[in-house]
Amino acid sequence: MRCEEGQCDAVQGDAVQGEAVQTMTADLSRLTGLRSGKSSFYPQYRGAAERLERVVHALELISRALVRTVEGPETLVCAVAEAARAHLSANWIVFALADGTLPDAGPRRLVLGPDATPFLVDNVEGPPLPEDVVECLDDIRCGRIESNSVIDAHYAFVPIVLGGGVVGAFAAWTPANRTLDTTDGAVLSILASQTAVALQNSALYQRGQLLLERAEDAYAEANRTAADLAVRNSELESTQRQLGVAHRHQVVDDERHRIARELHDSVTQAVLSAGMQIEVCRSDIPEAERSERLDLAKDLTRRAVEQLRSAIYALNHSSDADRTSLPEMLEQLGVVHMPDELAVSVRVGGTPTELPGDAEHALLRIAGEALFNVAVHAHACRAVLRLTYRADTVLLSVSDDGDGDPARMRLILKLAATNDVDGRHRGLANMQTRTLELGGALEVRRARIGGIQILVRLPLPLPQALPLQADVDNLCSTTEIESEES
Repeated sequence: MRCEEGQCDAVQGDAVQGEAVQTMTADLSRLTGLRSGKSSFYPQYRGAAERLERVVHALELISRALVRTVEGPETLVCAVAEAARAHLSANWIVFALADGTLPDAGPRRLVLGPDATPFLVDNVEGPPLPEDVVECLDDIRCGRIESNSVIDAHYAFVPIVLGGGVVGAFAAWTPANRTLDTTDGAVLSILASQTAVALQNSALYQRGQLLLERAEDAYAEANRTAADLAVRNSELESTQRQLGVAHRHQVVDDERHRIARELHDSVTQAVLSAGMQIEVCRSDIPEAERSERLDLAKDLTRRAVEQLRSAIYALNHSSDADRTSLPEMLEQLGVVHMPDELAVSVRVGGTPTELPGDAEHALLRIAGEALFNVAVHAHACRAVLRLTYRADTVLLSVSDDGDGDPARMRLILKLAATNDVDGRHRGLANMQTRTLELGGALEVRRARIGGIQILVRLPLPLPQALPLQADVDNLCSTTEIESEES
């Protein structure tokens, strides 16, 4: 029994020892990656450690290369290719992109030769490349590449995959003393996948930088434009202020000229007529006629005062209510303060049409000034005032049988409109101005009854507002028009 018990203890000891060996073997496997606890594990461990060291070194090279994304695609590709060459100790490294893929990436093809010498693939000059390298470049450029990696003893080919498609590839040729293994293939696969992403990011970064530069340029240009606009706005405000002052002065001048014209065409005529009557009384005439003329002068003076008051009132109250028709006002004008020796006849033709108050007022003033000039300057015995209504025109003419000269009258009219410095011949300029304001034309010509004819032609319908056009040469032309019967 004792022997049997001893044998049992020996068997149990062997079993425990076997379990310890198995436990040690499992721990070594976890620690070293080796599954054997034999004496040959150390060489295997050294080989694994060397591979691990190469992998760590390769990953460090890759990380250093990939962080150069911001320096541009060209720098990135060169750094990645150099990392692959350094890890594999390769004689030749090829990086290429297929045509039509990653259009913003560049350079699209790069070859590193012995001693890391870069070759410009697209340059026809320089030393020739090996035939295998040239064929590989053409296959990648034309898209004749597979999606699987190829790892041989001294040749590696790893595609660059992005977005589910192959966009390019890495290829490497190593010397006889550098044998490639699966670890090298894994490193190249990592390099290829990271390179594709880095290239895309680099292209996006460069595009962003370009957009940023454009935005900065646009911002600077906007600032310059804003500064220029500020200067121009200041100039515009200054100009507007000057224009406002000029406009106010123009309004004041226009109003002053209008008042002067109204006084000239109304009060002045009455006062001058009264003066003419008084001048006649100074001559040797019968007492009864002298008394009659003095009464007429007194009446004209009173009428002048009334007209002055009426003009002042009209300046403050403009109204067309209860006004007499233009033909009736012309009839009254033909008999007001006209000398006895001047016979005035008024004729109206066509169908009378109601005109705007301003137009009728202007025509009345023109007729009054023309008749007054006939009475004072023409030495005439007869005057004909004619108002003619047509479908598209209103004609007003004043003709006399005096000794006036139309050519001289046109010259006086031109001078009065351009250089009437002493106020003489203001009546002629007023007639022309009133005509122009209504868009019409004033002409001076020879009358059929021998003297001068003043003809005013206004278009119908009359414009609401027309700018004054002082083209005196055209308005005073001798264009032939229909003669008005005397």
